[in-house]
Amino acid sequence: MPQVCVDANLILASLVPDPFSQKAARLLAQWQRQGQTLIVPTLLAFEVTANLRRFVYTQALTMKEGDEALRYFLRLPIRLSAQRGIFPLAFKLAQEFNRPRAYDSTYLALAQLRRCDFWTADERLYNSVSAKLSWVHFAGN
Repeated sequence: MPQVCVDANLILASLVPDPFSQKAARLLAQWQRQGQTLIVPTLLAFEVTANLRRFVYTQALTMKEGDEALRYFLRLPIRLSAQRGIFPLAFKLAQEFNRPRAYDSTYLALAQLRRCDFWTADERLYNSVSAKLSWVHFAGN
């Protein structure tokens, strides 16, 4: 079954108002129509939950909007992966691309291990790796 790896930025863009909200929602719908399996490192669930809470805390979202966004997220057909090979590869990729932390690299590692495309709404991440990793795509394009 075809797979695509997505990051928390893309998922969050589909849940809350963001410059890439429409594009992110279209991509998710397209992948569902095509029968693509969305794969993500387990980190995504924590990132999405933490960010939705931060949006409520800073009053960027109401509590009701935050609850609705979280419920919608939990219904998305996403396959969480804790594949052990992600961690050493994420560490290596963070070093290779001079990233200060390995969070974003976990998504790159999973996509590389699964040999699938990776989509992000993080322009800085995209710009830092796209010249060498042709399978990385930016939702803003």
